[in-house]
Amino acid sequence: MSTLCPPPSPAVAKTEIALSGESPLLAATFAYWDNILGPRVRHIWAPKTEQLLLSDGEITFLANHTLNGEILRNAESGAIDVKFFVLSEKGVIIVSLIFDGNWNGDRSTYGLSIILPQTELSFYLPLHRVCVDRLTHIIRKGRIWMHKERQENVQKIILEGTERMEDQGQSIIPMLTGEVIPVMELLSSMKSHSVPEEIDIADTVLNDDDIGDSCHEGFLLNAISSHLQTCGCSVVVGSSAEKVNKIVRTLCLFLTPAERKCSRLCEAESSFKYESGLFVQGLLKDSTGSFVLPFRQVMYAPYPTTHIDVDVNTVKQMPPCHEHIYNQRRYMRSELAAFWRATSEEDMAQDTIIYTDESFTPDLNIFQDVLHRDTLVKAFLDQGAG
Repeated sequence: MSTLCPPPSPAVAKTEIALSGESPLLAATFAYWDNILGPRVRHIWAPKTEQLLLSDGEITFLANHTLNGEILRNAESGAIDVKFFVLSEKGVIIVSLIFDGNWNGDRSTYGLSIILPQTELSFYLPLHRVCVDRLTHIIRKGRIWMHKERQENVQKIILEGTERMEDQGQSIIPMLTGEVIPVMELLSSMKSHSVPEEIDIADTVLNDDDIGDSCHEGFLLNAISSHLQTCGCSVVVGSSAEKVNKIVRTLCLFLTPAERKCSRLCEAESSFKYESGLFVQGLLKDSTGSFVLPFRQVMYAPYPTTHIDVDVNTVKQMPPCHEHIYNQRRYMRSELAAFWRATSEEDMAQDTIIYTDESFTPDLNIFQDVLHRDTLVKAFLDQGAG
């Protein structure tokens, strides 16, 4: 190691995450800039595997690399810088979000990063926007958490007359863990079930034998029309994985190859969770024949979504894109405001913050019937059936 490199971070805490499938992610890290020692790694999250792909020392070295040169960072308050490193000599890519925050009473620079093998570059690029959006919101919540933790420690010092502050910032790690794990699970599920770039027409309902037989009259027309109206974003639910995936592939015919790689087939054995940011995703209903979409994740999707139920042949859609973005930003602000006002860790749990602001009551009935009909899709289907 070069003498110019910072000394290794001592005793870096590590959390190993058990994932059901193969993980393309090597690790996620949380690092900060120490004004005396330089970049230091605060925590490491890594998938639990039998084969150790990167040692803790290597992960620490790579994470330190993301904060090198940030001592002169002069960003606006609240800014989050996204940096993309391709380290060919190490065979890895690093996506790092750099931000400022308060910890131990001082304003410092922090980095939340994910590390992947360079061989996964083509797999990751279509998912870059999804991951950055997820990490960005984690940082928004993390800043509030760090500030509240600092306030609590200052109050303890005043009340107890002690100068012990070594535990400050500790509780941010469980919060980050709860947010980082879903990102790792998303990448793992996309590695095994993403839609291929090339789709065989025989695997879709546009196959001659399927049009009119496997789809209720008007159902496919409504599904494709609404799918296009909601910017190519749809969630397909049902009890049969084969039927769900057939509709997923059909809708993906109307996406670009890169957008298909940001879409996911459903798993036959067990249902994946809904993931905001994917273009098309298939989800299985539970044993009772029901499926509940998480309101928070649906609101955080970058585009409105079409909801398609292949069991009852229904198609619902969210409001148009401009309305969705307006409602989304209001919900984000109100959620963060509620997070700021929370007085306990239980109150700050993401699942409890739904009705967040008295001035903004979200409409939980966000999926409505398809109101706007079109003739283009009908003509396309009639031509295909002819």
